[in-house]
Amino acid sequence: MNFGFNEHQTAIRDSVARFSADVLMPGYRRREREGCIERSLIEQMGGMGLLGGELPEAFGGSGLDCVTAGIIIEEISRGDFNVGYIPLLASLNGQIIAQHAAPELAREWLGEITAGRKVVCIALTEPSGGSDAANLRLKAEHNGDGYILNGEKTSISMADQADVAVVFARTGTQESRANGISAFLVPMDSPGISTTRFDDAGQRCIGRGSIFFDNVRVPASHRLGDEGQGFKQVMQGFDYSRALIGLQCLATAQQSLDETWQWLTERDAFGQKLSAFQGLTHPLAEYQTYVQAARLQCYYALWLKDSGQRHNAEAAMNKWWGPKLAFDVVKQCMLAHGHTGWGEDLPFSQRMRDVLGLQIGDGTAQIMKNIIARECLPR
Repeated sequence: MNFGFNEHQTAIRDSVARFSADVLMPGYRRREREGCIERSLIEQMGGMGLLGGELPEAFGGSGLDCVTAGIIIEEISRGDFNVGYIPLLASLNGQIIAQHAAPELAREWLGEITAGRKVVCIALTEPSGGSDAANLRLKAEHNGDGYILNGEKTSISMADQADVAVVFARTGTQESRANGISAFLVPMDSPGISTTRFDDAGQRCIGRGSIFFDNVRVPASHRLGDEGQGFKQVMQGFDYSRALIGLQCLATAQQSLDETWQWLTERDAFGQKLSAFQGLTHPLAEYQTYVQAARLQCYYALWLKDSGQRHNAEAAMNKWWGPKLAFDVVKQCMLAHGHTGWGEDLPFSQRMRDVLGLQIGDGTAQIMKNIIARECLPR
């Protein structure tokens, strides 16, 4: 058992940590106000090798392991939780594209995505679906040498900022459920595509919205994998991204703890430092313990993936625990700062709003617990 990072991973972590502190953190609040993530920043991350680094070199990646991908997302999210979505989407969609797209199509798009010149989103959720992800109604009908897509996707992160989407559509009957779903790589500038953005409480610079498909033609060459296999592809991808999401949220929690521990050593009350009051330090000590345990659980899931071992339950544990714990931690840190923590001058209120959304998106806690129970029950 080895709980440390190797020399190469440590060097990557230190480099990303400096970038996060110097470049990302100062712009965290501004990006929320502006409602977008700068393309120049995404290209800068691409130039640093921070997008899809675990993908094969032939597709623009660096052949890194998944643990190292987790390190990158964790350090980026310390500076800006929302910017952490960019490497997350590159990793989740990148693996689907690399494994299931025709090699020429994969090279064309992944080279642009890993370089930060193009942004990819994943379009699975629909108005009638939600947690029932197999209940898709967006139709993909055969038409000549391609497909015609009609329908709506909703609650899609980066819906109005992405250049290309991995879209899941029904090619079989409604009764076939998961067995009738196929995946397609669809450029977002295709004729017939339009988008809207929702007015959300958090994650405003990411933007969540709907994508409408009105007779959108997609070449058959843009289908990812075999027809009817799309649902299985995305479920396997989620086992990876859920561990990354856990680290994304926990990074925000740890950053808030670090700031609050420092605050307690600087603030005076009743003739002594706040750090002398156990009513303040004990709750933080408890949460520090939980964050460390949850973080190790995330890296364990990534290690299992790197080792080619099953990690469905571990990924689900990461997904329900990480966002909930992060919200609770940030809330406690805000309270420890008193009236100053409640103000908009400090980032705690925005952090709470941002991490809260991931108690819903990419799988609710209830669905994650269903997965854990299914994996733990005797087969």
